Amino acid sequence: MKAAVMGYGTIGSGVVEVLEQNREVIATRVGEEIEITYVLDLRDFEGEPIQKKIVHDYKVIAEDDSVQIVVETMGGVEPAYTFVKAMLLAGKHVATSNKALVAVKGAELLALAKEKNVNFMFEASVGGGIPIIRPLNSCLTADVIEEITGIVNGTTNYMMTKMTTEGLEFADVLKDAQAKGYAEKDPTADIEGYDACRKIAILTSLVCGRQVDYEDIPTQGITGISAVDIKYAKAMGLAIKLLATSKKTFDSYAVMVAPFLLSPSHPLYSVQDVFNAIFVHGNMLGDAMFYGSGAGKLPTASAVVADVVEMAKNVGHNIPVEWQPTKLELADPAQMEYRYFVRAAAERAEVEEVFGKVAYVEAEGVTGEVGFVTDSMSGADYEKKAAALPGVIQMIRVA
Repeated sequence: MKAAVMGYGTIGSGVVEVLEQNREVIATRVGEEIEITYVLDLRDFEGEPIQKKIVHDYKVIAEDDSVQIVVETMGGVEPAYTFVKAMLLAGKHVATSNKALVAVKGAELLALAKEKNVNFMFEASVGGGIPIIRPLNSCLTADVIEEITGIVNGTTNYMMTKMTTEGLEFADVLKDAQAKGYAEKDPTADIEGYDACRKIAILTSLVCGRQVDYEDIPTQGITGISAVDIKYAKAMGLAIKLLATSKKTFDSYAVMVAPFLLSPSHPLYSVQDVFNAIFVHGNMLGDAMFYGSGAGKLPTASAVVADVVEMAKNVGHNIPVEWQPTKLELADPAQMEYRYFVRAAAERAEVEEVFGKVAYVEAEGVTGEVGFVTDSMSGADYEKKAAALPGVIQMIRVA
């Protein structure tokens, strides 16, 4: 069976490597070998074996009827969208790891794939090598998914782990993450939460069957977390994690990305370093956890190739995915209730006048401020109270 790869970067080259190294077992599972015929890239790779397969024009792939499966690992919405659409229109199955493309164009490309009786699959777009999308589409279809909460960005989880274990400041940990290759030269998408935002938008779209626009999701990254916050967290026996969370509220979902304080009893508390984990609660299933390598060349490529194998076993058959282009109006996450950890340059009497009874937290070596945890309240109530308290330095929700 002939296939092509668009984009020969980290993930694209990983896909080629997985298909080559696991050639025999994949052939056994599919019933025939999968051969990479073309690799689309702007660059040439002189002296490397892949060079004989390199093409620079996507139309070469689109117009070759012998190619049945195409893998897109370019990233970004354009030109990936134009290329993927052309492949689907040409009657080719497409697998992608591109979360930006899926978040924006997923519903449209799924509809086009259905029209052309092919498949558009994107397991690797969320959670890297962790299988989550296929379980949602096939194993959990008897459930109403009431909550999805995940650590879905390995860079930020590595940074929070490093800050916790070594007491370092954010800027120092970011430099370390960049030096190790865990963070990009421009880390904005990771540290500001945008990457996690797109992923939770995709997952929510799948469980509700409608389009969730990531621009509608309140998103806060980890750039405001300091070594002092870590000291307070340790004093409470808690850990700070960047969570992407989606909770069913009546006929919609309340979705957000933000740092949370987790207790040791929370299922995501012990997820360390670059690992990802996604917690799912179904009304019949109860609780389930998906854990593993959330990024990296071979784990992500493995998830892409799993889609390739699934498509190769379903040539001439569209596997239905419920994701309509009709937009879902998200519920206001400010209505969700949490306890809040707050740091303020204020007196205890001022705190109690505004928030009433609170639990104070003493952190080693921290002076000139007060730290406390509120009772459970809605986000809207918290905002009103915080506006009445002078000198608020920090707020982190307690999950």
